[in-house]
Amino acid sequence: MSASGSKFFYIRFNPALTEESSVKSGCCRKRYRNWCSGLLLGSLVTSASAEGLLSLKVENDAFSAGGDGQYTNGVEVIWAFEPADQHWTRRLADIIPGWSGSSLAGATYRLGQQMYTPEDIEVEALIKDDRPYAGLLFGGVSLLSEREHGGLRLADSLHIDVGIVGPASGAEVGQRNFHELIAADKPRGWDNQLDNEPVINFGYERAWFMKQNFSGLTIEYGPSAGFALGNLYTYASGGLGFRLGEGLERSFGIPSVAPAQGGQSSFRRDQGFSWYVFAAVEGRYMAHNLLLDGNSFEDSHSVDSREWVGDAQVGAALTWDRWQIAYTYLWRSEEFKEKDGVDQFGSIVLSTWL
Repeated sequence: MSASGSKFFYIRFNPALTEESSVKSGCCRKRYRNWCSGLLLGSLVTSASAEGLLSLKVENDAFSAGGDGQYTNGVEVIWAFEPADQHWTRRLADIIPGWSGSSLAGATYRLGQQMYTPEDIEVEALIKDDRPYAGLLFGGVSLLSEREHGGLRLADSLHIDVGIVGPASGAEVGQRNFHELIAADKPRGWDNQLDNEPVINFGYERAWFMKQNFSGLTIEYGPSAGFALGNLYTYASGGLGFRLGEGLERSFGIPSVAPAQGGQSSFRRDQGFSWYVFAAVEGRYMAHNLLLDGNSFEDSHSVDSREWVGDAQVGAALTWDRWQIAYTYLWRSEEFKEKDGVDQFGSIVLSTWL
């Protein structure tokens, strides 16, 4: 992954993780936050000698016509880079069936936080027919492999994530402080959130891309398929993506949104101005969703989650030399049977080469 053609992925991080909401859970929260922060800092030190792409990604229902509820906020910080010849990510790729360290195109470190709430956050009592309050704090690493085959560009991505769901995620503190800062409705139901539970998840996706020229512009399109396995999510997915733009050869991929891990979107630096618009659809068979099904080993609030969930998204990206900004608007079908109507939220990603 050269400096002129590197790939980048995404990592989530919420800055409002510096206070504790109770003495009882404060020690546990601090340990997990220190652990996740150490994971990211250690990874950055390891890659400090390499050039890379730094991205800040924010997903929020305020960026759409949706209300303040369901998937209400996600923040992710991502560091993408080309691993050195003896980097541990290349050695990891060598022991994974079907992967090779020598053909690894790039790697990313990710750190993030997500918040999930019911629609009415001003109700203090448990809302039995709406999703549980839940926070997720996680760190992860992604590997990317890319090759040409039969006129198609094949992109494989492998993701490993570890983290914590529950009060230790800091989501309650983050939402309370932010809503107080902007004088928004006070969230009152966090006492009903899911209990602390460590999570580990593995994800894989393959995308096939074809290119065509059209009236001076370039079109890129193709299908994708993947799966996730772990105590946070277990699902199989399939989708179709489309990009249309100018200077499309300078960029790659479509920005992803949760529950998918950081996507394969990237751009070449110092190439002037370029742009593209995109659209994508994806369907998932959800065998397990901890954030809806409730804690694995504790008695907690849960809802009757749907097995089939679909996403549709549109957006645009603008690139200038070392900078890129991308916006995505997403519609999501009902994730649980008590839910009436689609969920909507937006995503903004700001990226720069360092």
